[in-house]
Amino acid sequence: MEETIRLNKFLSDAGVCSRREADRLIEAGRVLVDGRTALMGAKVSAGQEILCDGKPVSGRETPVFLVVNKPKGIVCTTSEKDHAENIVEFLHYPKRIYPVGRLDKDSEGLLLMTNQGEIVNKILRAGNNHEKEYAVAVSKPVTEEFLEKMREGVWLEELAVSTKPCRAWQTGPHTFHVVLTQGLNRQIRRMCRALGCHVMNLKRVRVMHIKLGNLKRGEYRTLTDEELSELFRLVKHSTNRPMQEMLKEQTKWKKT
Repeated sequence: MEETIRLNKFLSDAGVCSRREADRLIEAGRVLVDGRTALMGAKVSAGQEILCDGKPVSGRETPVFLVVNKPKGIVCTTSEKDHAENIVEFLHYPKRIYPVGRLDKDSEGLLLMTNQGEIVNKILRAGNNHEKEYAVAVSKPVTEEFLEKMREGVWLEELAVSTKPCRAWQTGPHTFHVVLTQGLNRQIRRMCRALGCHVMNLKRVRVMHIKLGNLKRGEYRTLTDEELSELFRLVKHSTNRPMQEMLKEQTKWKKT
């Protein structure tokens, strides 16, 4: 019996988009399988003709993992409602890639990008508690009282939720670093506003073990072998696949 996989996973593995975005494309009738409009939940097998927006989609691509220093003014979604250039357009990378999570338009710094939908889901899964570190400049002097409130968690009235405890430390009169393990919408900006100040500059400098370093604004680099190995180690508990299988894939990717 010929092996089949869900169409949204096929599109994700091929580097077209994430599974969630694939579902939206399928629902919008933008995906054809053997000349027919695909249905939600459809499964496909090798040899079938898959078209997305009229373009053929082949199987799994050689994996791409990039560290990008996103400038301000660039958005991380492909929605047209913002009328701003998105990160995919900005980079003009020769393969289809998409961001791991988001960094809002007014923020800058480290953004991971890949064509591997599976690992995106593992990194973003809230229960994994993966760290993200930010350098923040605010409109008022940073005090120990302010930092302690940030560390304890802040009640966000507009979201009706308290943020998780976090780490925060002062780096200058109006600057501090904060390490989060959750990703609420515009979380740091909301936290600071709730504590009576405004964010003047927000820059992500680390995701998990991966650091921005001296990468220039608007530039990108590939993950090192060491970074990639550690990434697989950190997400291994988020998958049912054996770690040995993932390491074999990593070795194969390095040779391609």
